[in-house]
Amino acid sequence: MSKLLSVTYGDVVRAAAAIRGAVIETRFEQSRTLSKLLDAEIWLKFENLQFTASYKERGALNKLLSLTDAERASGVIAMSAGNHAQGVAYHAHRLGIPATIVMPAWTPTIKVENTRSHGAAVLLEGHTLEDASHFAVRYGAEHGLTFVHPFNDPAVIAGQGTVALEMLNATPDLDTLIVPIGGGGLISGMAVAAKAINPKIKVIGVEAQLYPSMLNAVKKSSLPVGGDTLAEGIAVTTPGDRTKSIIEALVDDILLVSEADIERAVALLINIEKTVVEGAGAAGLAALLAAKRLYKDRKIGLVLCGGNIDTRLLASVLTREMAREGRLSRLSIDLPDRPGQLARVSGLIGGAGANILEVYHQRIFTDVPAKGTELNLVIETRDRAHLEQVVSGLKAGGYAVLVKGSGSGAL
Repeated sequence: MSKLLSVTYGDVVRAAAAIRGAVIETRFEQSRTLSKLLDAEIWLKFENLQFTASYKERGALNKLLSLTDAERASGVIAMSAGNHAQGVAYHAHRLGIPATIVMPAWTPTIKVENTRSHGAAVLLEGHTLEDASHFAVRYGAEHGLTFVHPFNDPAVIAGQGTVALEMLNATPDLDTLIVPIGGGGLISGMAVAAKAINPKIKVIGVEAQLYPSMLNAVKKSSLPVGGDTLAEGIAVTTPGDRTKSIIEALVDDILLVSEADIERAVALLINIEKTVVEGAGAAGLAALLAAKRLYKDRKIGLVLCGGNIDTRLLASVLTREMAREGRLSRLSIDLPDRPGQLARVSGLIGGAGANILEVYHQRIFTDVPAKGTELNLVIETRDRAHLEQVVSGLKAGGYAVLVKGSGSGAL
């Protein structure tokens, strides 16, 4: 392997020794509920519980520890949408190394502010990761700063591979690892370590359907790349050449996941595991939700690789998932414009055990007769069956009801 690839198992073992005590050896636990749901034995690596809420600390620290005294004194520069930025900023500050971080202009506010809070200078430049990267390289060269690449660096890859060492040390008989892919640093390092420990283990990569850049590179396909994804942490248009060569040699397959499956995975991890995971961190679970029949009865390790998600976006994901499940719905009801009608409708809904969250009338922009009104309600129900019960009760009471926003059209 050492002749073929830029990172060896020995590199990963040395990285583990170097960073020990400075990063958290995060929990690795079986999820009984997810295991039952997915007909497999599901183990979760909670890298979202690192101090900066991401595995990225591992590779960043290993790289920083490899610098010469002169490089440390001059300082470092990094480019990242957030997690690598925070890892570099935090450990550079801890080690007394000046750090400048370049982030794309669209980076979520929480990641920008968290990076600044670790003492780094933050520059917002470019509309894509590639734009930001080009700027960072130029700026670093002009100011004598060492560039800390987010994924295409042997020291960074080796540091990320320590995740697999911890997983397989805790549970040696795992037969499958499912790992998110952005630039490929995490899966590359993990594949090097895992295949050295157990050559028969399956290593499966996951990319957002909107950003199949590594799949295109490895399988010589030409799927479109780009768009707004919940998994911005893996929204990479150009993967690394070092990571590509490792993935070609050691990764067994690459799966693509839809935005809906990523949203569902984020919501499930909050509702079931009570843990906050960003879109990229939930990609592995999203892949299993979409293709669980392919992994039935396997013993699977998933990496929850990051937990930095904007709170407003998280709220949106959770409410959208409630709508998909039929727990949150909007009803449009044709109502005679007479006293007592709203109370009667409320009584029917409350009597069925549902909760009314919002109420408003529409008398002008509607097709109902002039003596009528369109009543719009947002209601909360236990599940889709309960929603159907509520709608049936309203129809039995003589009302025409249209359900909107329930996740599957009108009932």
